[in-house]
Amino acid sequence: MSTGLAARTEGGVRWLVLDRPEVGNSVTRAMQRDLIDSLAAASNDPAIRAVAFTASGDRHFCTGPNLRDPNMRPSQDRIAGDAARILRTGSQAVVSALLDCDKPVICALNGVAAGVGASMVLACDLVIAAENAFFALSEPRVGLSALAGGVQYLPRAIGLPRAMGILLTGRRVPAKEGYELGFVTAVAPAGGAMEEARKWAAQMLECSPLALRATKQVARKTMLGDDFEQKVLAA
Repeated sequence: MSTGLAARTEGGVRWLVLDRPEVGNSVTRAMQRDLIDSLAAASNDPAIRAVAFTASGDRHFCTGPNLRDPNMRPSQDRIAGDAARILRTGSQAVVSALLDCDKPVICALNGVAAGVGASMVLACDLVIAAENAFFALSEPRVGLSALAGGVQYLPRAIGLPRAMGILLTGRRVPAKEGYELGFVTAVAPAGGAMEEARKWAAQMLECSPLALRATKQVARKTMLGDDFEQKVLAA
């Protein structure tokens, strides 16, 4: 039975595709588990040299959790810590899996990335965004905090003052602005994010896999510190 995550391999690149465009590619618990398992499998497969992460359609990358899934909501019995457990073992675990993957992870951002969707994008190593795409760490607008990694990552990536202007308003950040701020690698024409991501992946296939793995690990630790994932999971 499909979880809503489609996967395919193209010449050493493992494509992971959020495939529920009819609901904005919002994620269910089953999709999160499948994504975590798929990233671990790609990391352990020597035939896979890079991971490309994208979504179906040309409007939405991911609009956040699908709250119609009962497994994404706290228990009706109001069990203490239930909401925190769902976040820790779901959205935060997906961010950790993206960071932990030994292979470079390229996000082909085709549309809106909101809330948890934006945090997943920020956890990727490269972000190739269509010019019509935008980010929104929009949790404060619905009474939440961006605790899936975005609130921890963004200040490190672009500096605290500019990050706070995004985090404390939940405003939309267009792809071009994301590029100017420094958390988008490249901007592609509308509808062209996947093709541009293929070009970047092709360049990685020409490099040593072990060198790429070491480079990713060192760069991540230099920027985020050794305990970044623990801080995300403890939030």
